[in-house]
Amino acid sequence: MKLYYSATSPYARKVRVLIIEHGLQDAVSLERSDPMAENAATRIGNPLSKIPALELEDGTHLFDSPVICEYLDHEAAGEALLPKDGEHRWAVLRAQALGDGILDAALSLVMESRRPETERSAFWQDRWTAAIHRGVDEIAGDVASDRKAFDLGRVTYACALGYLDFRLPDLDWRGPHPNLVTWYDEISGRESFVLTTPPE
Repeated sequence: MKLYYSATSPYARKVRVLIIEHGLQDAVSLERSDPMAENAATRIGNPLSKIPALELEDGTHLFDSPVICEYLDHEAAGEALLPKDGEHRWAVLRAQALGDGILDAALSLVMESRRPETERSAFWQDRWTAAIHRGVDEIAGDVASDRKAFDLGRVTYACALGYLDFRLPDLDWRGPHPNLVTWYDEISGRESFVLTTPPE
């Protein structure tokens, strides 16, 4: 299999963490890709020209990080990071959606900040910022309820918080959440997160 990714994409990082956690490094090769490049959609097999995208051995392409993560988790041996059924499955999927939603808002803020200042929307910047803060508050409560859990939801939380540190440090999610910082620092010490840390 082949994963098309960017070293700075938090969505791709989530997939790369899963690959390492499941010991699939030999089964999935990594190919850095620029989704903005000419003909990128064709090359990575995603008509939306977005990464990550996973090319399977039969030439089929999967895209969107939740889909790729579920596929790899289903195919991997060992303990699943996404439960196959029951209430726990829905809790993990909800957590993944929360983390991805924070990432969506954060990415929107980053892209808005790259527009000329006179063209930026204060309304949308405020809305995205508020969504991020509410989302981090929710993450803090969820993590506090079970600090030992490690699953796809927790992976997504950590990737989201890492992206905030990387691209939006002025939002300072850390200040109001010292206990969440402790949890984040612990999970960031795992090999899968160390090896996928975005470049400076």
